[in-house]
Amino acid sequence: MENVEQNEFDIAIVGAGMVGASLACLLEHSQLRIALIDQAPVKPGEIPFDKAQPNFDPRVSAITKASKDLFEELGIWQEIAQKRSCGYSAMHVWDAEGTGSINFSASDINQSELGTIVENSIISTALHNKLLTIENLQLIAPLTIEKMIKVQASTEPLLQLESSDGQCVRAKLVVAADGANSKIKQLANFTSKEWDYNHHALVTTVKTEKPHENTALQRFLETGPLAFLPLSAGPDSNDRHFCSVVWSMVPEKADEIMSLSDEQFRQQLGLALENKLGEIQWSDQRFTFPLRQRHATDYVKDNIVLVGDAAHTIHPLAGQGVNLGLLDVRVLAQELIRGVEAGRQVSDSTVLHRYQRKRIGHNLGMMWLMEGFKYLFAEQDLPVRWLRNIGMKSVDNVAVLKNQLARRAMGLDW
Repeated sequence: MENVEQNEFDIAIVGAGMVGASLACLLEHSQLRIALIDQAPVKPGEIPFDKAQPNFDPRVSAITKASKDLFEELGIWQEIAQKRSCGYSAMHVWDAEGTGSINFSASDINQSELGTIVENSIISTALHNKLLTIENLQLIAPLTIEKMIKVQASTEPLLQLESSDGQCVRAKLVVAADGANSKIKQLANFTSKEWDYNHHALVTTVKTEKPHENTALQRFLETGPLAFLPLSAGPDSNDRHFCSVVWSMVPEKADEIMSLSDEQFRQQLGLALENKLGEIQWSDQRFTFPLRQRHATDYVKDNIVLVGDAAHTIHPLAGQGVNLGLLDVRVLAQELIRGVEAGRQVSDSTVLHRYQRKRIGHNLGMMWLMEGFKYLFAEQDLPVRWLRNIGMKSVDNVAVLKNQLARRAMGLDW
């Protein structure tokens, strides 16, 4: 890595995950000098597949039509689709404490799919391969930022990012794409509102007796929502028996489930899904993580911008986290390019606040929608359960309302 006495950039993006890397790719033709910084090495390459026993990444994303369109625009969707992805054309949602249910179908809104389940590592690999082709980008990794100070340059203020070993990067604009525990957000003293769900998410991959038929399943249990997301076994495979599981529950229940043997876990999981997919025949390693919802009061402070999980984290109920982040960077890239073409600096307050105005309301709307769902289905009082079941049946029977919910979840109508 170069010592950065001469390393001055227009934009420094901190965080080379899916959101930060996508922003770097979106700025490829902007003529801006971009630095992409990450604390881990950025290693493009190929992901090996074992068809006999697929080695799945437990972290998956439900990629919406809007996010798929972005990846197609970047020229990486074909690489993603050729590896391992699974489009789903239907979703069945039902309440364990009653008879209410909703069935979503892509054909009802004139789409071929509601979304595509893709392992995060596959998306990251495709993005990192793309990064190597971008001429106006410098990858600076590994580099861990410990300090951020303002310095006065001849034309405009710069931000200097410094590591513990004395390396530094200067930029006119810093974009924090470094996740929910963003160091940049902390150093810049952004304020956030936080909600602790007092729930953990348990994630794993399973193989089921019956094929998933490209349908996502979500059951609202008394302990929390359980989702089965359909997976493909690999390139050119017609095996439709693998699913990614996300099960939300209180920490004590998560500890209990984690302590079970594989056989005991599979039995409990099958019962929790009412054996909709038959016997759970195989399960991968289980992981848990706490669920918190965060939202920054502002996305912009001087010449620092928050995107993705650095700006907002959301309950994994609808798989919308990465999709919201990708919408963030699409809008930010559009506003930055528009501003530069109009002769404005990349750190121009008007430009940055246009991004904030366009994204903050949308993100808050989705967060409050998920918050409402979470508390509605967590409530076990009989009158609320009755209203919940009536409401689900009503939504399922009103095509206009149901289809509008589906279009918004796909990122088509925001």
